[in-house]
Amino acid sequence: MSKTKIGIINVTGYAGVELARLLHQHPEVELTCVTGRSAAGQKLGAVFPHLSQIDLTVAAKLGEVDVAFSAMPHKESAEVILPLVKAGIKIVDISADFRLKDAGEYPRWYGFDHPAPELLSKAVYGLPELYRQQISSAQIVANPGCYPTAAILALAPAIKAGIIQPDIIIDSKSGVSGTGRSLSLTTHFSEVNEDVAAYALSGHRHLPEITQELKFLGLKEASVTFVPHLIPMTRGILTTAYASPVAGKIAGGEKGKTELRKLYLDFYQDEPFVSVTESPPHTKHTWGNNLCLIYPTIDGRTGRLIVISCLDNLVKGAAGQAIQNMNLMLGLPETTGLESIAIYP
Repeated sequence: MSKTKIGIINVTGYAGVELARLLHQHPEVELTCVTGRSAAGQKLGAVFPHLSQIDLTVAAKLGEVDVAFSAMPHKESAEVILPLVKAGIKIVDISADFRLKDAGEYPRWYGFDHPAPELLSKAVYGLPELYRQQISSAQIVANPGCYPTAAILALAPAIKAGIIQPDIIIDSKSGVSGTGRSLSLTTHFSEVNEDVAAYALSGHRHLPEITQELKFLGLKEASVTFVPHLIPMTRGILTTAYASPVAGKIAGGEKGKTELRKLYLDFYQDEPFVSVTESPPHTKHTWGNNLCLIYPTIDGRTGRLIVISCLDNLVKGAAGQAIQNMNLMLGLPETTGLESIAIYP
């Protein structure tokens, strides 16, 4: 039986490279085409020596495939995807071009008018833990951002249970690979090393995505303060979310902590890639795998809910989740090709 043919548009970015690595070991699909404007005509192994086992030449255009992953930059991704949609090809878009349902948000947050606003309602937000059924029948899946994945998974059980108030603070730290592979002063080694800095305090591009999904979960008046930070490490996101409880919805003290933990364990009991931990997780515990680790607790002094989540921004935050979505779209077991244990230390 022939395998499903897979293509990666723009393999030369970090998400594209990680897709190639993970898809190569996937038993049910075959990576048959990769594109990259800057590397067109070169062997993939010559551009990325760690991928030398993949015998492909980087093409300028996508060949014949059954499923395409687009790892193009924002705006460019939508433009590349539109002909594929008309051709009936299944698509997982790793950019933000189909994540937001309101086309009017794109000029404000991404600086462009969406070229196909009619498709926004048809694209499914690719967070399997919330939209598994819809993903399985979708043609276009909008792979979530790395920050939103960590934040939404951290807060979803509490919001669905109606135990927190709408004023939420999300504090996130990300490794440098989250900024992409393009050169910039802010990611220069001498600038980033031995330094931690907050950025985008006036509003990060992932904020409308986070707010949109928290509202869909039931937090209609969501007021989200989101502050991202750049950390001098390659991979990983650690998010700490804070919210005040709704009066009378959860006990205080140790009893409340036990109730909260049970709520999270029940919510994620059947999820293969979310684990509720017994102690605060470390980013190293997710390095190279598709897990999101979550630790919910209550501040005994203030009564405030604190939820910590962490993941690998290039795997569960990008390529791994994209493959998880592809598996659902193809009717494959969700964990196929994604069973790797984290690399430690």
